[in-house]
Amino acid sequence: MPASDTGLRRSLRRAERRRLLSGLGLTLPLVAFLLGFFLLPILGMLEKSVENPEIRAAMPETARALQDWNGEGIPDEAVLATFAREVVAAQKARTLASVAKRLNVEHSGWRSVVMAAGRGLPEAPEGSWRDTFAKLDPAWTEPEIWQAMKRAAAPYTDFYLLAALDLQRGDDGAIRSASADEAIYRTVLWRTLWISTVVTLACLFLGYPLAYRLATLPEGTANLLMILVLLPFWTSLLVRTASWIVLLQREGPINEILQRLGLITEPLALVFNRTGVYVAMTHVLLPFMVLPLYSVMRGIPPSFVRAALSLGARPTTAFFRVYLPLSMPGVAAGCLLVFILAIGYYITPALVGGQADQMISYFVAFFTLQTVNWGMAAALGSVLLAATIVLYLVYARLVGIDRLRLG
Repeated sequence: MPASDTGLRRSLRRAERRRLLSGLGLTLPLVAFLLGFFLLPILGMLEKSVENPEIRAAMPETARALQDWNGEGIPDEAVLATFAREVVAAQKARTLASVAKRLNVEHSGWRSVVMAAGRGLPEAPEGSWRDTFAKLDPAWTEPEIWQAMKRAAAPYTDFYLLAALDLQRGDDGAIRSASADEAIYRTVLWRTLWISTVVTLACLFLGYPLAYRLATLPEGTANLLMILVLLPFWTSLLVRTASWIVLLQREGPINEILQRLGLITEPLALVFNRTGVYVAMTHVLLPFMVLPLYSVMRGIPPSFVRAALSLGARPTTAFFRVYLPLSMPGVAAGCLLVFILAIGYYITPALVGGQADQMISYFVAFFTLQTVNWGMAAALGSVLLAATIVLYLVYARLVGIDRLRLG
């Protein structure tokens, strides 16, 4: 091989390496940003949903003793003595409240039982520890509280994830449905998906004709009207939501106009219910539907529809057989974007919806800000993340099949 060819290949390889390193250098800030502000928080949320640190942190010796206990009846005197000693120590260190709060999640009322033990346990028992605990509260003679404490002493738990799906693990370890008065989260999840679906369809119904009209106008006129579409982005979400409360209330302008036109005789209930949620969320999310549709429709040559018309197709036939299939990538992108944004909405349903209209994000905020139950908040967030991923995979599958058929 001539030396000139070898030198040329080396130069090409060096140039390729420089191009590759340059590309990696340009994408490294984005990768670091996604890793630090997207992937790691998600992993942290997933860890929080199965983390079980309260008893192990406040009572490490009790946690180890309970893990060795067979779970039948009441623990022996050695375990009870260890527990009593660490209860007193945790009370002095002011860490007993976290243990009591964790057990109260398992069964309402156990918090007061644990806190009373911290205040009333003596340094040394009068007789056996079993009798001492029984005198404090009869709940300590029941196996259920000790079995719950054994579960809470494990490093990881599926309690929160099961609770987020209205499931619970019985004393025998079997998973069963929660009681009717405790099962709310599956209903909330279906409500979230239903509201998001209705809002997505409403945005598509309103956004498709608007995007079609913008795409057929001259570029200057379309750009001017696009400013009106983007105008809501320049207004605070909270302000827009509060404005809809004013517009939709019983004495608001919408009801007043309908009454003056004679369309209604009494004011309609348009706010603090599902109707208000649909209207406000559709208004907020409509631009996210219009933008993908407009970008795709702008790239469809008008000559395609004219060709169909020149070949004898009716306008409706030309639209459904030519234009609509070509615009489907914009429809799919817009629907996916609006739906994913809708399922995580919190402010709009919380302000304009009623008690039966709150979505799953409301309960995530409730457990995060009010009860400070990070495990339950992370579990609900994980369920919502899983539902989003499943729906996205179904969407990708359907779009892939449709593309193959179109091809």
